Amino acid sequence: MTSADESSVALTGLERPVLGPTGRPKRDFPVPPPLREHGPARVIALCNQKGGVGKTTTSINLGATLADYGRRVLAVDFDPQGALSAGLGIQTHEAVTVYDLLLGREKDPHAAVVSSAIDGLDLIPANIDLSAAEVHLVNEVAREQTLARVLRPLLPEYDVVLIDCQPSLGLLTVNALTAAHGVIIPLECEYFALRGVALLIETIEKVRDRLNPAIELDGILATMYDARTLHSREVLERVVEAFGDRVLETVIGRTVKFPDANVAAAPITSFAPDHPAAEAYRQLARELVFRGAVA
Repeated sequence: MTSADESSVALTGLERPVLGPTGRPKRDFPVPPPLREHGPARVIALCNQKGGVGKTTTSINLGATLADYGRRVLAVDFDPQGALSAGLGIQTHEAVTVYDLLLGREKDPHAAVVSSAIDGLDLIPANIDLSAAEVHLVNEVAREQTLARVLRPLLPEYDVVLIDCQPSLGLLTVNALTAAHGVIIPLECEYFALRGVALLIETIEKVRDRLNPAIELDGILATMYDARTLHSREVLERVVEAFGDRVLETVIGRTVKFPDANVAAAPITSFAPDHPAAEAYRQLARELVFRGAVA
């Protein structure tokens, strides 16, 4: 090979960026600067009608990471299973919960706010009582806006509110979408998870048209990605083909560290701070700030 050929190869190598799992040039987003003042919060719903796709895991770890970056974060457990509350080590048996706020049993939303072990991350808990909320709300005037009314007094005190939705497109989820400024769709890199995304986006469009003109899709987050399997790679490729830049560049890999962290009632960034999964959630937080989804 001549020196000219070697130069050409070297130049070609320089011209080819390293690609991430989504097929786009891989980049590290900058660490966000600290905020000089806090509030009002931007409300983000983590939503997918399919269960087991990483909504709660993302709520916990994204909330903790944003708090580590100096944001004041309020996480709202809006799933009757109460996984978000359990994942942050919060006991809910005798606590004031989001259910009490929705039904007006407690008028002051501050009474339901609980501090987590993560500095800067607070929680409004939930338990199985929330499963009865839809029955009680169905005859209420403006029932879709109940959660928005509950959260409104809290918004000036936080930078981000993360709503961990239940796996359904019922009245509770519509409440979350009506209260939200943005939506993140955690999507497991698996075929059956992919099938429901179009229906969910259609629901978001209906909410925008009829209830909440301000809502927008902040991004589709690929979760439980396993680069070793052809299936994961093909699903992610199809998602990017279908939704383009609406797919976040950050991809969350599959790892046993997540259930281990859940058992320890700690975010992955505290439980295993040097693990690639912890860095993935730090990258996600930086990307959302970079995109303007978070202050």
